[in-house]
Amino acid sequence: MKKKLVVLSGAGMSQESGLKTFRDMGGLWEQYDVTEVASPEAWQRNPELVLRFYNERRKQLWEAKPNAGHLGIAALENDFDVEVITQNVDDLHEQAGSTSVMHLHGELRKARSTVDPDLIYTLSHWELNLGDKCEKGSQLRPHIVWFGETVPALHDALPIVQRADILVVIGTSLVVYPAAGLVSYAKPEIPIFVIDPGRPQLYSKNVTYIQEKAGKGVKILKQELEKWK
Repeated sequence: MKKKLVVLSGAGMSQESGLKTFRDMGGLWEQYDVTEVASPEAWQRNPELVLRFYNERRKQLWEAKPNAGHLGIAALENDFDVEVITQNVDDLHEQAGSTSVMHLHGELRKARSTVDPDLIYTLSHWELNLGDKCEKGSQLRPHIVWFGETVPALHDALPIVQRADILVVIGTSLVVYPAAGLVSYAKPEIPIFVIDPGRPQLYSKNVTYIQEKAGKGVKILKQELEKWK
């Protein structure tokens, strides 16, 4: 039986694919604080501005391709039972071939009803505009967990981490909660690999730090995992 390998990925995972993180933006988009265009309050105040912000991010995603890190994680399924839990709203893990991906913060390629959160639609193009409505006649919004909103998928992510035989953390500073708290649910004896140039600190004796970007880091990870197959 294959060992269960759980990957927790963050914004650094997709940087080499050309997708900007909030940190890349310096916390600003044009002259707006990103929290001002990624919150329920912003949606109430100026939905057109919020839609434009996500249209720009979605257009970027439409042109992006998985990088070596995404492809390397997908290839690990040959030797491990891999589940990816991502903080990212892009679908580059899926494009690379990963077959089990949970999105904690929503998905950029999807929109949902503002009156029924269970009505979720996959977009066929990068634009979502005022006047685009669900089948119940309400405006569609980005299928994204905004600042100040709960993270519904977190409840399902916890048992996945608890079942892990190996945990891999890639491209996340581990300071954004509640997602950062997931690591603490891993069994204390399992090996943990952290891939990030910034070396976010984990208080566990079983941590191996790989201070590289995702592409090169995953290549090193594959060598490290040889003894854990």
